[in-house]
Amino acid sequence: MTLSTRSNNDDFPSEIPPKRFKNTETEEVDLDSLECDPGLRRQIWEYHPNQRDEIRRVYLNLKVYQPILQEYPLNKNIKHPRRFQSTWYEQFPWLEYSPTKDKAYCFPCFIFNKPSGCLNQTTFTADGFDKWKKVRNAKACAFLGHMGKDNVSSPIVMLKRHADIHVVLLLALQGIPFRGHDEKSSSSNRGNFLEFLDVLTMYNDELSKAIAKAPKNAKYTSHGIQKQILHVLSVRVKNIIREEIGVAKYCIIVDEARDASKREQMSIVLRFVDSNGFIQEHFFGLVYVSDTAALTLKDAIYSALAHYNLDVQNIRGQGYDGASNMRGEFNGLQALIIKDCKSAYYVHCFAHRLQLTLVAAAKKCDTY
Repeated sequence: MTLSTRSNNDDFPSEIPPKRFKNTETEEVDLDSLECDPGLRRQIWEYHPNQRDEIRRVYLNLKVYQPILQEYPLNKNIKHPRRFQSTWYEQFPWLEYSPTKDKAYCFPCFIFNKPSGCLNQTTFTADGFDKWKKVRNAKACAFLGHMGKDNVSSPIVMLKRHADIHVVLLLALQGIPFRGHDEKSSSSNRGNFLEFLDVLTMYNDELSKAIAKAPKNAKYTSHGIQKQILHVLSVRVKNIIREEIGVAKYCIIVDEARDASKREQMSIVLRFVDSNGFIQEHFFGLVYVSDTAALTLKDAIYSALAHYNLDVQNIRGQGYDGASNMRGEFNGLQALIIKDCKSAYYVHCFAHRLQLTLVAAAKKCDTY
């Protein structure tokens, strides 16, 4: 039996010393020797939060683990024994296989998913899937299940969706815009999302064929699809932040401003001490509000926190700018929240303090 596998060091020159992270329990993680076999590797959510992004990048460079065996083991634990088939790699480009466990796994699920205790949440990540009779039932995949249930077993649809997901992740991580001013096929620049997708098709014949064969209602490049993918990723990130907070106390940092469309939006940042004793500060989202009245902002904050079961009584600090609707002693946002939670002390945002200091200092400077 022969096994074709990739080398863990293909993307890392030997002359470069291996990168190492210090774990919270003094355990070192060697990025050059991460386990590739999905049945043996540690789940990303088991690493320290400060290590996870770098580990994700390494696994994304290594790409999907798809070993080719001359003969796969026969699953004799079922009434009609079956084997894993390497042809499924073409049908499901996201599929991974573990020779040691004789089970299949989902690469996007491994990269982004964290088990929540719900049914099927660990099937394609930690536990593995070996019911080969139901291998085309891709709805069981926790990550892809959020993307819709129509035609989930279609190779064209699956390949297109995963290409879209990778492009969305790249643009989101780099913080660059998705859409262009003119997205017509005749445009010289259709925007980052469509242009990156075109680049992928240049280097992936299967993806190029999938796009060419995809019907108009299954191209998955519309603005709605982009927002849907972003929403799924956003919800998962917020759930992870919520799990990191647990029952700990936390602080909120809030600011509001108008966006380019003249709509009022409020940003929410959560600051807390995690279970390992490290101070964490995470952006928790943007909330559009009808106006900037203190009561409106308070209701929006409470709604955002309640959606993720964050108790308002656990707030131990508030950080805002010096606007009257935010820091007002009687009717400001901080006053309304401190009425509900006596321990939610208000602190004038230090970034705004610095800005005010710089403005005041600049006004005292003589111009020549």
